[in-house]
Amino acid sequence: MAYLEIGTGRPLVCVHGSLCDFRNWSAVLGPLSARHRVIAVSLRHFFPERWDGSGNTYSLAQHIDDVIAFIEALNAGPVDLMGHSRGGHVSFRVAQRRPDLLRRLILAEPGGEIDASLDPDYKPGPWPMAHPIAAAADAIGKRDIDGGLEIFLAALNVPWKRLPAVTKQLLRDNAATLIGDARDVRMPFSRADAAAIQAPTLFIGGAATRGLLPKVLHALAAHVPDARTEMIAGATHAMFEQAPQAYSEIVLKFLAS
Repeated sequence: MAYLEIGTGRPLVCVHGSLCDFRNWSAVLGPLSARHRVIAVSLRHFFPERWDGSGNTYSLAQHIDDVIAFIEALNAGPVDLMGHSRGGHVSFRVAQRRPDLLRRLILAEPGGEIDASLDPDYKPGPWPMAHPIAAAADAIGKRDIDGGLEIFLAALNVPWKRLPAVTKQLLRDNAATLIGDARDVRMPFSRADAAAIQAPTLFIGGAATRGLLPKVLHALAAHVPDARTEMIAGATHAMFEQAPQAYSEIVLKFLAS
């Protein structure tokens, strides 16, 4: 696994979300590394790896195993672990399986679904994002990279044409991972899963985020035993890019507690 390491002190391992990589944390590396040894990883098959979407080595389960192995290889004792979106799901499952590896857990709008034990309105059926991910993956597999990314982002109410050139290139660098996402099967979060988290946990959300993500965040936060929640006014899912100072202050205060 490729990673970026900066700063000294207690290790803070950062796990990015879908279509991203270790560069995704750039806006908050300065303030966080002033007090911590920040280690931002790129998950298997994300940039700087060049992957064409072939094979069966891309899955949530594989990424969970990889992050566990990475933390073990650090040999630095229990670490603080922070994950965003899909990386939040990975981090949650790491905390569930290996509480001995963690001191604190930070989940920035973790991605995934919640089952009937957490959602009274739950209805069995395909994940709402399954169809747009499949359509995006099909376009990317046919080498229509920008077209596939536009399909995926439209499902998240993010206009592709308005994105800065730097952001577009980061997404292009990781576009093939949507092919892996289209094949992946991930279990929904349950109330028992939430109750199993032993590390003190901070949930962070953008107050302006819409859709399933806030619902997942608040449902999990209500049942993780030692959890607190912070919402950043005016921010959406890309909260640490939109409000890096506010995000960093919330994280640093939690880690110092």
